[in-house]
Amino acid sequence: MSPSSRRRVVKTIGLASASTLAAPWISRQAFAQETIKVGILHSLSGDLALAEASVADADKLAIDEINTAGGVLGHKIVPIVEDGASDWPTFAEKARKLVAADKCAAVFGCYTSASRKAVLPVFEQLKGLLYYPTYYEGQEESPNIMYVAAEATQQTGAAVEWLLKNKGKSVYLIGSDYVWPRVTNKIARPAVAKLGGKVLGEEYIPLGGTSFGSIINKIKALKPDIILSTVVGGSNVAFFKQMKSAGIDPGKTTIMALAVTEEEVSGIGAENVVGVHSCMGYFQSVDNPANRKFVEAFKAKYGPKRVTADVPECAYTSVYLWKAAVEKARSFDVEKVIAASSGLEFDAPEGRVKIHETNHHLYKRARVGVFQPDGQVKVLYETGLIEPAPFAKF
Repeated sequence: MSPSSRRRVVKTIGLASASTLAAPWISRQAFAQETIKVGILHSLSGDLALAEASVADADKLAIDEINTAGGVLGHKIVPIVEDGASDWPTFAEKARKLVAADKCAAVFGCYTSASRKAVLPVFEQLKGLLYYPTYYEGQEESPNIMYVAAEATQQTGAAVEWLLKNKGKSVYLIGSDYVWPRVTNKIARPAVAKLGGKVLGEEYIPLGGTSFGSIINKIKALKPDIILSTVVGGSNVAFFKQMKSAGIDPGKTTIMALAVTEEEVSGIGAENVVGVHSCMGYFQSVDNPANRKFVEAFKAKYGPKRVTADVPECAYTSVYLWKAAVEKARSFDVEKVIAASSGLEFDAPEGRVKIHETNHHLYKRARVGVFQPDGQVKVLYETGLIEPAPFAKF
């Protein structure tokens, strides 16, 4: 992964030119139609369906709200929903269908970095537009992707700074073995050192792994002040249950879980994460008018027991950012919408956000919070808007 901080464009590979399928048709035909199609592309089956279904729900909620309010430029928005099926080639196939065959003005979708990287050359070749809602490792920039969630420096830097100023100086890093945790920890190490701290250990477990015994024994022997976790997915159920069984008390050893939100808590069990910290751009407990409206609408549509979380909120915000860019451009043409997005600001449920002038990421806040017995998060600290730096040096 390149450390260059200069603006870069991810290059398309392995695809032939298809200029006849490019997006300029949108501006010529859009105003002659009563409806405009957009795509929703998430895993609705397979291992990732549990996490991604709620993201698709947030997309659909925003679209419903926009249509109720009169649509976009007077046109009703019609979502075409496709299932990526937790399979990266399927994501690429469905992305091609949405852009080339369905002629969607924009697509809201993907979850993992693997799925995003699978569809990226498709969007670049066909000149489509993807809004990506998941916090990720950075080290990427594409002219055809809007990165609506935090890149690693916006999350990790804030988390490490707060931890070392408030919770101690010795840190143990544990993560799932793939790109996001490894890049996150490469960012965390120099940040810890800069603040006078020390990393005592760094361990990774295979994706989906559930055996943490040997790592927990190392943690108990080293007695770090802080455990910084980038364990993801179902592995967190085993991780937090085994940590609790081993007697590691988050009231004595601070645990910061960078991949646990209110939604994951439903699977882990709130009783297993009480006192555990997280750092996200958004928590359901954020108190502002836009978020109160979002949470109320989400629960009204999907049920009172449903919770919002960072990725669904970014998905919801994505649809409104696209709407604002279309209205600013007075066009559905992808190139014009992208140009209109530069510097665009929006009052999202997480607070005011702004699209960077050049790199297609958002200026965002980071929030540190601690999980309560009901699975919700008490916010302890928040930053101002952090400029995205997807190619930050580390």
